[in-house]
Amino acid sequence: MRIATYNVEWFSSLFDESGGLVDDDSWSSRRDVTKAQQTAALGQVFQAMDADAVMIIEAPDTSRSRDGMAALDGFAERFGLRARRSLIGFVNDTQQEIALLYDPDVLTAMHDPKGPEAGRKGEAPRFDGEFHIDLDVDDREDDVRFSKPPLEVALQTASGKALRLIGAHLKSKAPHGARDAAEVMRISIANRRKQLAQCIWLRDRVEHHLTAKDPLIVLGDFNDGPGLDEYEQLFGRSGVEIVLGVGKDPAQQLFDPHAKIALSQRIGAQPATSRFYLRHEKRYLNALLDYVMVSPDLAALSPKWHIWHPFDDPACWGNVVLRAALLTASDHFPVTLDIAL
Repeated sequence: MRIATYNVEWFSSLFDESGGLVDDDSWSSRRDVTKAQQTAALGQVFQAMDADAVMIIEAPDTSRSRDGMAALDGFAERFGLRARRSLIGFVNDTQQEIALLYDPDVLTAMHDPKGPEAGRKGEAPRFDGEFHIDLDVDDREDDVRFSKPPLEVALQTASGKALRLIGAHLKSKAPHGARDAAEVMRISIANRRKQLAQCIWLRDRVEHHLTAKDPLIVLGDFNDGPGLDEYEQLFGRSGVEIVLGVGKDPAQQLFDPHAKIALSQRIGAQPATSRFYLRHEKRYLNALLDYVMVSPDLAALSPKWHIWHPFDDPACWGNVVLRAALLTASDHFPVTLDIAL
């Protein structure tokens, strides 16, 4: 079985208000890419992945006037994808939903949030609720919310194997409104604290599942990783390390081989799942932002991870059509997990 995570940059802008693909020569939200070009490229990438389930980050918007699930179902039909049924959890107002696209012939999936509406560390409230935590060590609890609540999925295979998926899109907001360098630092640190609090919240949910011996996969875009953030030294560790449970009992840790490589060396070759153009430096930056973390019982099944990076993976590089599609479709590349379930 193949399970994937894929951040599709501004997927929502490819659809009209009725959920239909725009698919014309107007500009997409991708730099120098039309909507027709991005749509065709995404179709090629999804067809090449041929995944049983894809956790889509930045999925089409769902609101009173738009239906993200209808948009995804139509996209899947257009390109003849096996993963043709969609699932969206708690919607948000950022136009970047978290959605699962899956093959209903081999899987059943249900949005299955857990926990109370509000809680503290150890209580793991629902992801649309509030998490009470002291962010700045002032002996007063702050109320933390997710701008993009993680998607909790109860997944079952046709053979009866049950597992849990948690799709996440965590990010620390830019210091908007800052008027000078000191204010940039103050806002950035505050935003970073909030992101780490969300990671602690997510880790709380992970520990509940690991204690219950639930087979678990946590996947998505963490916008974070070892050595990626200049504020990491201030806080001691990255959000990715928190969610993985680094330093805890092995039975309470998640595993991702790319995170393991990044954690084992601060200098040297690193895997990458995204590629951004830095206009002021006139160059591209590669970064490891997307992860597929698995519980110990799933890691014991010897799964295979694959980053579909066109410049790092020989199979992606050797397929000229796929190589071009990966570069056109998004600023992130898919990460797939092949596992016997």
